Amino acid sequence: MNIVTLLPFIVLIGAMFLMTRSAKNKQRQAAQMRDQLQPGTGIRTIGGMYATVKEVHDDTLLLEVAPGVHAIYAKNSVGAVLDDAEYNRIVHGIESEHDDAPVVPDDASSLTEAEGDDDRRVDMTKGDAADETDAAGAADADASRPEDADAKPEDRKGSGNDDAK
Repeated sequence: MNIVTLLPFIVLIGAMFLMTRSAKNKQRQAAQMRDQLQPGTGIRTIGGMYATVKEVHDDTLLLEVAPGVHAIYAKNSVGAVLDDAEYNRIVHGIESEHDDAPVVPDDASSLTEAEGDDDRRVDMTKGDAADETDAAGAADADASRPEDADAKPEDRKGSGNDDAK
């Protein structure tokens, strides 16, 4: 047999070996995490429920899912063990004092503007009141021009019906 014909099979067997090895490492780490559970630890189950561990048994856990509400779960149902700061942030809404999360701006203007940029901001909102005041201001400005007051009636532009006579 030729090595070129065996090459795809060798690559396939190697890929399967690497995938099973990775899966075994993840299972080993998950089992290690479950064995290190202690009462008072905050967890998230694989179903997405947050709870506090009250008691640890061989294959089960007694979890406090709400104050005074206890439930028994299998150890395999633990999806993640959370540190105290993350558990308090998610469940109780308590932010830590030394939060290192970056501050995200409310709008993108701070991302595009350079330091010391003094460009005027353009109001992009539509407002009925703004349109009415602009139209009234334009009519007042046209009437207050001195050249219009001195102009002869034939110099003024009409609606077109006056010229038809």
